Amino acid sequence: MELIFTPFDKFVDDLKAQFSLKDDTLEGDLLVVAREIAAEQTMIDFAHVAGFTADPTKRAEWWHVRLLFLSFPLINVVFTLQTPHFTGREIFLMGGKKVFIKALDTRAYRDGGGGPGDPGGPGGGGGDGRPPGGGNPGFTLVR
Repeated sequence: MELIFTPFDKFVDDLKAQFSLKDDTLEGDLLVVAREIAAEQTMIDFAHVAGFTADPTKRAEWWHVRLLFLSFPLINVVFTLQTPHFTGREIFLMGGKKVFIKALDTRAYRDGGGGPGDPGGPGGGGGDGRPPGGGNPGFTLVR
């Protein structure tokens, strides 16, 4: 957890430029969670997606998203969110404060990469944030 002193919208733009982020969020993903805590004060956390359960009480696409925040001590939480909220398509409000959540593309950080311009980091490997050589780790998604 780190405290950043900058306007929230600018921080989110900087975050998108500095990290390799995915457009989807799946169980097992690592999330960047940015939360506005006061004017020009933003807190950043990382959380592991433990699972999703559809919220049957809502008509639109709402989900109970189980997260394990990687802090000390570890914190388990369940947020009820719409898909655009936990995929970084929208900045949304929780308790009147802005929140941005998006999954890291951890494939871009394998094999020692990780910095902007590094072959295995954001901005490397053709500009799509993927490592050179295709970026398919050989995993199969099972639903």
